[in-house]
Amino acid sequence: MDEWVIWIVLAVVLGVAEIFTLTTALGLLGSAALLTAVGAALGLPIPLQFILFTLSSAAGLLVVRPIAMRHIRQPQLQRFGVEALVGKPAYVISEVTGREGRVRIGGEEWSARAYDETLVIPTGATVDVIEIEGATALVYPRE
Repeated sequence: MDEWVIWIVLAVVLGVAEIFTLTTALGLLGSAALLTAVGAALGLPIPLQFILFTLSSAAGLLVVRPIAMRHIRQPQLQRFGVEALVGKPAYVISEVTGREGRVRIGGEEWSARAYDETLVIPTGATVDVIEIEGATALVYPRE
């Protein structure tokens, strides 16, 4: 069997293993094996094939993998839905108590309750949205 076939088989095995592990390491080793298969098909002697495999594997694992892992592990930068309303300012349009009230958050009218149930927040006050509970904003006055 030709050497390049062995390298192709190794590349396929590593590629399939990468699908199951999702570590990028096995995929990079598979790419190095594929590159080495090309070298073998072009007639590189076996010692040079091993050197090519070693150098391309090292380059992939030391240079490409850290960059790929940085992009994979990025935290979610934006919050969506009601989660995005937490921390936003709101304008009180109907007095807010521990039981009821109305606020305007970014152009939308919401039912609201005071986060501290002992507070009474007058109409016209600016508050911060502390939490969203169902369809009700729990708010706290700004100081």
